[in-house]
Amino acid sequence: MPYGFLDIATTPSVHAAQVAHGSAGLYEKVGANRTFDRFGPAEEAFIAARDSFYLASVSETGWPYVQHRGGPPGFVKILDDKTLGFADFRGNRQYISLGNTAVNDRVALILMDYPARRRLKLYARIEARDLAADAALAEKLTLPGYRGIPERAFLLHLEAFDWNCPQHITPRFTESEVAAAVAPLRARLAELETENQALRDALAHRGDSL
Repeated sequence: MPYGFLDIATTPSVHAAQVAHGSAGLYEKVGANRTFDRFGPAEEAFIAARDSFYLASVSETGWPYVQHRGGPPGFVKILDDKTLGFADFRGNRQYISLGNTAVNDRVALILMDYPARRRLKLYARIEARDLAADAALAEKLTLPGYRGIPERAFLLHLEAFDWNCPQHITPRFTESEVAAAVAPLRARLAELETENQALRDALAHRGDSL
């Protein structure tokens, strides 16, 4: 049967904390109707627009590790309604996430849209793939013109997802988002400067004629 995000997240100790703080009844009602185990149009559009996410894995010593993954918007590809894929670009070559997930394939992700104060969280099982051995997958995940060097592919097999509330998300904007927002202002400023110069030229010409 499909499981919802809270079915996975709510362990006995989590449930005890909910009981202790008076929220157990709320989440029992919410969890009963939240079995989000397949991506729909809203999730697909959201994921396709992201340029980064946070990936959490757990080591053999039990310590969690959170890593930021980034690329151009759309670097995370939706392969089907239960599978995401992305090229693993060479970074600092510590390979902590790669090592962790080789022995424990359970991961958690958080994808953020800071300007709109939205976030999507999901549980998945991760699988490393050799891009050189899978030409079709390599073609799907290739990012023409991107400077990153792909070392492998990662596939994320969805277990469950959920949307977080917008509380305490501070809006932040990328350079391109700021540029798009101020573009109309820049265009209007250029128009006014042109008009101003035309008036100056007209006045100067009038002065010469007197």
